[in-house]
Parts: sequence; C-alpha cells; structure tokens
Amino acid sequence: MNLPNKLTLARIVLVPVFMVCAANRWMLAAGLIFAAASFTDFLDGYIARKYHLVTDFGKFADPLADKLLTTTAFVYMIVDGICDPVVVVLILAREFAVSGLRMVAAGAKDGKVIAANMWGKVKTVLQMLTIIFYYIGYAAEAAFAPAAANSVFATQVISWVLCWLVAAVTVISGVKYLWDNRSFIANAG
Repeated sequence: MNLPNKLTLARIVLVPVFMVCAANRWMLAAGLIFAAASFTDFLDGYIARKYHLVTDFGKFADPLADKLLTTTAFVYMIVDGICDPVVVVLILAREFAVSGLRMVAAGAKDGKVIAANMWGKVKTVLQMLTIIFYYIGYAAEAAFAPAAANSVFATQVISWVLCWLVAAVTVISGVKYLWDNRSFIANAG
C-alpha cells in the first residue's frame, strides 16, 4: 500500500478519535484532530499526483474517508444545535447519489472510475473549514470569554450560516456531478 493510501486510512482511523472528543465536548481537541485529519486529505492527494501514485483504491477510499469524517462532524453539530438536520440530509443525499453513480460506473462492463470534480473538491474544503471553524472557534471563544452569558454566540451564528452555505455548495456540486455524467446515466439502463 502506498503512502497516499496509508494517509487516507489514517483519516478513517481518526474518525472514532474525533467522535470521542466531540461526544465529550472537548471542542479544541475535536477541532485539532479534525484539522489534522483534514490535512491528510490535502497531503494524500498532493503526494499521489506529484509522484504518480494515484490508484483506483485511492479514488474510492479518499472520498469515502472525507464523507465519514465530515458527516460525523456534522451529526455532532446537529447534536450541538448548530447545524440544521436539513443541511445534513442534503449532504447525505448528494453523497449517496454520487457514490451510487460511482458504484454503477465501476460495475459497468468497462469498469469506469469516476473521480471527483472541482466542485466536489470545493464542497469538501468548505465542509472541512466550516467544521474546523466551529470546533476551534467555540473552544477559543469559551476560553477567552468564559464569564460572558453567550460566550460562543458569534461562533454559533457564523457556523450556522456556514452550514447553509455548505448545503448550497453541496447541492450545486451534486447537480454538476450528475450533469457531467448524464450520458453515462442515460446509457446505464
């Protein structure tokens, strides 16, 4: 297994570590672990492209790792009352549609592998930045203004707005992905 694929697997392993921190409301630890896991997403892609280590496994596992990490974080943000469940439903609907299309394409007689497009990458980066902002911003506001009645109010409001922005970009990326692959979809039946 090459280094980019090991980094992808490391991101998957960090998901339960993040979950423990988020569940216990160790916001700074959750934010830092999420940030480190997110950095592996950049790093594995960079190394894979630079050193020509792109594999079919990586094309499937990398987006899966991203989905596991970000979806887990958004679920905990629902629990915290920051992210509306509609946002997560839109994210999941897009991910199921895109993953389903990828599975059908991979199972086709020519075994087509459909990689992520630029909108998908923008969606993932925006999701990751929103989550990092929420967890680290919450921890910072709570640390610097612990006596204030609403010490994390600004982070909560900005995070809520960012979640809806994520929803919009997620829908756009999903529609674009399906549109770009419409000829495959039309001929798949």
